[in-house]
Amino acid sequence: MSSVRGRSGSRLTRRLVQLYVGLVLYGASAGLMVRAELGLDPWDVLHQGVAERTGLSIGTVAIIVGAAVLLLWVPMRQRPGLGTVSNVFLVGLSMDGALWLVPEPRAMAVRVPLLVFAVVLNGVATGLYISGRFGAGPRDGLMTGLHKLTGRSIRLVRTCIEIAVLATGFVLGGSAGAGTVLYALAIGPLSQFFLRIFAIPGPDGEPPVTASSVVARGGGQEGAEPAEREPERRAAGGAEERAAGT
Repeated sequence: MSSVRGRSGSRLTRRLVQLYVGLVLYGASAGLMVRAELGLDPWDVLHQGVAERTGLSIGTVAIIVGAAVLLLWVPMRQRPGLGTVSNVFLVGLSMDGALWLVPEPRAMAVRVPLLVFAVVLNGVATGLYISGRFGAGPRDGLMTGLHKLTGRSIRLVRTCIEIAVLATGFVLGGSAGAGTVLYALAIGPLSQFFLRIFAIPGPDGEPPVTASSVVARGGGQEGAEPAEREPERRAAGGAEERAAGT
């Protein structure tokens, strides 16, 4: 009995560590993409565009948008987990922290490797926090909620959301470019790879989280063992669907 409790306690500790390390790295990777100035992922294009118009920091805007999106969960009857709430605040704070710490590079020879590093780091972060099983991120929960509400495919719903977000952000002055394309092409395969690396087996031999298993559960991406699972990117529904469409 004590050995079972010990394994359960160590599993929970690992899940919490992966959740919070993953969220911090996720925000940091987003900040590095901003520093590279070669294009952002669709949601950060929106965050940057709103930041340009309001004078708020991009991390603050990310927090406000995340909270607003979370409110949309209510009519869709989506259930947030610890990871959901942590995602709203921690990613934005970490993003602003990275922008404060990292100086703005001018040489393209620095910006291109920085962009590539940021995208890979985002994949690492996605694998870490999704494997923690603490709930979908607000944006991925929106995706899975609309999927359930409309009956449309995850791929279609995510694509429509990302196009709308990207277009709005671009009109507001957000940065879209080569980095946006690189992120869209690379984040899915990277997330799937790192989900395997950081997988945590469930209790009683329950299989670990994979991108496909999360999508099969509806993305929930976007968690909380095992009811509210997400990909976040930004959750695993997010992770794998970023592979396909983001």
